[in-house]
Amino acid sequence: MDAFIRFTNQSQGRDRLFRATQHACMLLRYLLESRAGKEAVVMKLKSLESSVSTGRKWFRLGNVVHAIQATEQSIQVTDLVPRLCLTLANLNRMVYYICDTVLWVKSVGLTSGVNREKWQMWATRHYYYFLLLSLARDLYEILLQMERVARDRAKREKSSRDPPGYSVVTEDTDWLQSFLLLLFQSLKRHPPLLLDTVKNLCDILIPLNQLGIYKSNLGVVGLGGLVSSVAGLITIVYPQLKLKTH
Repeated sequence: MDAFIRFTNQSQGRDRLFRATQHACMLLRYLLESRAGKEAVVMKLKSLESSVSTGRKWFRLGNVVHAIQATEQSIQVTDLVPRLCLTLANLNRMVYYICDTVLWVKSVGLTSGVNREKWQMWATRHYYYFLLLSLARDLYEILLQMERVARDRAKREKSSRDPPGYSVVTEDTDWLQSFLLLLFQSLKRHPPLLLDTVKNLCDILIPLNQLGIYKSNLGVVGLGGLVSSVAGLITIVYPQLKLKTH
């Protein structure tokens, strides 16, 4: 099992690279579609996007094993909220990969008795649930970080010899400005949390569009997927920037 996980781990970086290429093609196609004389380029981008999307399915075949392992690990998390969010998220991710594997079997012609539209809808729905739960975990972690920053600031102000008006956030400061400043300081202090939140926010644009919950154009989906893929690549190249589970 460990050998298999190490092998499939090597494909995660390639999958992220392919995903970035796929969404870059989508974004470029959107930008060029309205321009005259770019029809041939648009068709080539569309063909490349389709080929890359098909190739990515090979890299995802073993991911159901990672989802099972991640579910087992999330059950051991001590904090109740992250444990609940991560466990349910990983269960939905596991179902998503199962659906994705069935769709791959259908696409290569190994079976003809698969309703592609139904399985695609199931896959998209469980991917959406996975991202919602992941964002709920991110929100919880952000609130914890904001609480720590606010507590540290209060301690500094209490021990400081400067007058009360010296604080960056005074009583006259607008509450929204105070909140945004606290949010900025919290995410600046915790880059892995920032990366994970940005990645999940960008990713959720895809199922929102596919499920018809919030329709976006091809450019928005392509840009969101590209940003998410780059964030994912960063966490693979620099593992210390991956959000850890405690």
